[in-house]
Amino acid sequence: MGDPRKQRRKYTRPKHPWRSERIEAENELCKKYGLKNKTEVWRAISTLRQFRQQARKLLGMPDDEDTKKEAKKLLDKLNKRNIINTTSLDDVLSLTIEGVLERRLQTLVCRRGIANTMKQARQLIIHGKVKVGGKVINVPRYPVSKAEEDTIQLATPEGG
Repeated sequence: MGDPRKQRRKYTRPKHPWRSERIEAENELCKKYGLKNKTEVWRAISTLRQFRQQARKLLGMPDDEDTKKEAKKLLDKLNKRNIINTTSLDDVLSLTIEGVLERRLQTLVCRRGIANTMKQARQLIIHGKVKVGGKVINVPRYPVSKAEEDTIQLATPEGG
């Protein structure tokens, strides 16, 4: 069963840790999206990998009612997160890491002009200055859904 106090890792490390092309690509992503370290890149890659694996599995299964139901569930999840806007499983296979990273709260705070830079957006979120849907969110990697996107705002100071 495992120790309930120790959580599992939500990402996998690269198989070849010293490949220069991969390191350079990860460094570019860290700079572009203001990520703290490589584990945030690896977590997004793992999320994308899970979506692709599920789509490949569904494409390989026979075309019956259960498969259609599972495919609809996957596509609804991706549409709700606003990662993809189509109804085809083939488009899930063409997703990129940027598509996942663009849906993070940190990125959206910067893109909406609430913060001037990605680093400032991260700082505002960590210090509890950003609200999403009326709730203060202090996790920069929070995946913002399509419905919550319009409710991102600065939290007003309490007590005046």
